[in-house]
Amino acid sequence: MTGADGKRVLTTHVGSLPRPDAVVDVVRKQDDGKVTDAAAADAILRESVAEVVARQVAVGIDMVSDGEMSKISYATYMRHRLTGFELGDAPRAVPADLDAFPDYRDRIASRGETPVYRRPICRSPIAVRDLGPVRADIRHLVEATRTQPVKAAFLTAASPGVIAVFQPDEYYSTQRDYLYAVAEAMKVEYNEIAASGLILQVDCPDLAMGRHIRYRDESEEAFLEHAAEQVEVLNHALADVPAERVRMHVCWGNYEGPHTSDIDLRKILPIVLRAKPSMIAFEAANPRHAHEWEAWLGVKLPEEKVLIPGVIDTCTNYVEHPDLVAQRLRRFVEIAGPERVIAGTDCGFGTFAGFGRVHPDICWAKLQSLVKGAALAFQE
Repeated sequence: MTGADGKRVLTTHVGSLPRPDAVVDVVRKQDDGKVTDAAAADAILRESVAEVVARQVAVGIDMVSDGEMSKISYATYMRHRLTGFELGDAPRAVPADLDAFPDYRDRIASRGETPVYRRPICRSPIAVRDLGPVRADIRHLVEATRTQPVKAAFLTAASPGVIAVFQPDEYYSTQRDYLYAVAEAMKVEYNEIAASGLILQVDCPDLAMGRHIRYRDESEEAFLEHAAEQVEVLNHALADVPAERVRMHVCWGNYEGPHTSDIDLRKILPIVLRAKPSMIAFEAANPRHAHEWEAWLGVKLPEEKVLIPGVIDTCTNYVEHPDLVAQRLRRFVEIAGPERVIAGTDCGFGTFAGFGRVHPDICWAKLQSLVKGAALAFQE
C-alpha cells in the first residue's frame, strides 16, 4: 500500500482503540474462562467492530483496524490460541527507567495508573490450540469493512519476539528453541490473516522496549544480538506472507514515564530494516523520540519500505494541532516521498482492555487532527 492517493498523505493508527464497557466485560470473562453465552459474546464483539470501523471511516482514517476489540492485551491474548502457556507467579518486569525514579514508579502504581494482568508462562510444548478466535476476528473485520469506503484494513498479531521475550519460559532448553516454537505456531495465525485479504500487522516492541525490560541487565551489544535473532525468527514466521501485505510496529513502551533507558533508534534501525514487512510503524511524536526523524537520514531506505511514523502521541490528552502533525509528516515526506509515508500514531489507545491514558473522546479528537494534518502535509 502506498502512502498517498494524489490528494493527501494516507492515514492509519497502530491498532488498539478504546473498548466499550460491554466489550471490556466480554474479554475479561473470556480471559477468565467465565463466558456462559458464547453466541452473545460474539455478537457484542461483532457489533463493536462494526461500530469502531464506522467511526474510523467517519473521522477519515484510510487504513482501519478492528480496534483489537477481542484482545485482552496485545501479547497475552495468545495464551488462548496456543498450547503451552499457563498462568503462574512470575515477577512482573519493571522498565529500568521507572526503577530509576522509584517514587514516581510507586506513585503511579498506587494510583492504579499501570495495568494489572496475569502473566502466561510457557511450561509445555507450544502448538496451535484454537483457530476459532483469529477466524472470528477476520470475519468481524471483513464484514465491517464490506460496506465502508476504506483503503485497507489490518489485523494485529503478536510477533514471536514479543511473546518469547515477555512471557517467561520454563520448558525449552534455549531461548532460540523457544522463539522458533512460538514462530511455528504463530505462523498459522499470520497466514490466516494474510489469506483473508486483510493486511497483517506484527507487533514488535521486543526490538526496542525489550532493551530496558527483559535485557536491562545485559550489554547493549548483547541486546542487539538478541534483536537480530528475533528479526530472523520473525522472517521465518512470515515466509508465506508477501512483504507488501504486512506491516510491523516498533515501540519503546506505551506508558507515560521518563524513558531515559530507551535505546536509540539509530542503533536498532539496521536490524529493523532487515525485517520482511514492507511497512514500518514507529514512535516519532513523544518527547523522547520526536527528534529521531534524523536517524532516517543516515540510512539507505530500501525501495520497498513504507514509513508509518507516529505523529500523534498516545500517552497524553493533548490534542496535537494539525499544523504540528503536518510539520512532523513533512520531515518524512522529504526523506521518503509522499507515496512512501503513511501518517500514524505512536502506539495504540487501548493496549490493555479497559486501560488507557487517553480519554476515549480525546482519542477520536486526536485522530481527527491526524487526518487534518495529513491533508495539510500533502498540500505543502
